[in-house]
Amino acid sequence: MRKRSFFLAVLCAPVLAVGAAVPAQAIMGGHDSTEAYPFMGSFQPEYPAPPRADGHGCGVEVLAPQWVMTASHCAGKNPTNARNGVPRGWKVRVGSADTTSGGEVAEIDHYYRLATNNDDHGFWGKDIGLFHLRTPVRAKPVRIASSTPRENTPTRIIGWGMTCNEVEQQCYPKRLQEADTAIRPASACSAISEGELCIGSRDGKVGAANMDSGGPALVREGAGWAVAGVVSGQNGGGPQPTLYTDVTRHADWINGVISGKIVPPDDVIPDVEGVADLMNCIGSVVRTPASRPQDPALLLTNGHCVEGDRPAPDAALVDQPADRSVPIGDRQGYPKAMAKANRLVYATMTGTDVALYRLDRTYGQLAAAGAKVFQLGTTPIKAGDRFTMKDGLRPYSCSAEAVVGHLREGGYQLDNSIRYVTSPNCSGGHGTSGSALVGPDGTTVVSIHNTHNDDGEKCTDNNPCEVDADGKETSVKGRTYGQQVAGLAACLTEGSTLDLTRPGCALTGAKPKH
Repeated sequence: MRKRSFFLAVLCAPVLAVGAAVPAQAIMGGHDSTEAYPFMGSFQPEYPAPPRADGHGCGVEVLAPQWVMTASHCAGKNPTNARNGVPRGWKVRVGSADTTSGGEVAEIDHYYRLATNNDDHGFWGKDIGLFHLRTPVRAKPVRIASSTPRENTPTRIIGWGMTCNEVEQQCYPKRLQEADTAIRPASACSAISEGELCIGSRDGKVGAANMDSGGPALVREGAGWAVAGVVSGQNGGGPQPTLYTDVTRHADWINGVISGKIVPPDDVIPDVEGVADLMNCIGSVVRTPASRPQDPALLLTNGHCVEGDRPAPDAALVDQPADRSVPIGDRQGYPKAMAKANRLVYATMTGTDVALYRLDRTYGQLAAAGAKVFQLGTTPIKAGDRFTMKDGLRPYSCSAEAVVGHLREGGYQLDNSIRYVTSPNCSGGHGTSGSALVGPDGTTVVSIHNTHNDDGEKCTDNNPCEVDADGKETSVKGRTYGQQVAGLAACLTEGSTLDLTRPGCALTGAKPKH
């Protein structure tokens, strides 16, 4: 299977929200640049912030005074994976070999993507994005190559991506890197798609690597450079050259947008207020009937979303240290407030699949910041109930199809799980774990999404099975499930404190009452 690396993978666990871009590519086997590339630039978004001190995330190329080109998946770092729209806090530094000084810094006020990874007609070979700059830059633009370069054409690749495989600052060069290589036959890239170029050494030692996405493959035309491709992603199956989108195939679209002849409409951005993007999962801030403004706020997600070791079967994690960033989104998904999860209050994957973190901000502080806080439901969900799934990309309108007595998956058993109807208007997959299922009032979390049957296998990881009263196991590919949260409030007291001995508390680990 093809593997793609866009820069967010450096920040998070391997599983991301469905549709979300998954990490960028960097020059390996290269050296400091030997000449000026005035058209080359560094994309430096404030959110999601790259994991490097210099803020570099992807490469860009100046095509016109107010236009730069990059990879579509770099523009896909907007919170809802929109195709076209207005970003916040995005900028480029162009015309300097250093990511931290020199050249010109310009704000990005619009992004346009030729394709997204949700497109029915494919994404690979169309991984191109354009950024419009609020103010023109003086940097001399680069031309798009006149045609697809032939096999073995000498090619120069440049970028600021990782120069070694460790996620450490010393692997992030501030100085622009370059390497000379060639266009390889398509057969040298095992996962190549129509419209892609195979570029780099056959052993993978010279080529693009992490955080070089959007950077150019340059070929000589006349006395100067022309850009033939932009870094899209890497192959799977061992060391190989890198895959670049052939930009010459899409010159009409690129030139049409730049000239104003093509004006792609902005996406309608859905309301995703209150979604906390945990990078590998989704969370939401919840309060109970006992919560007070001065109490530390609580974050709800799945037990399988905890960092480090998961709770063992028939067990729970209680009062564990934590250190986790929690951006609480506004209506468009950009952070309305930032918090830190400093304590794992409780987590289990037995009976239900939930985790509660204590934050370093109180409910009153979050209210003052205008952040959305949900009410934690106290009534079990039942078949036929309607709710909205908030997964960070868009709200889905769903309904409970059935309440399943027992659900088994990978050695765990869950009770009274909610199977809900999946459709284009209601779906959940990898990376959406922990998404709040919100009742019709728009403020009460009645359940949380936690799993989906991928392959139709029975009771294995990512393939939950239903168990009836006679012990019969049923597994259906595509079925999606959420977990009850109604019993959580009974185990919480003032001060956002867990008390598993309280009357009515039936979570795993609670002591029996006599």
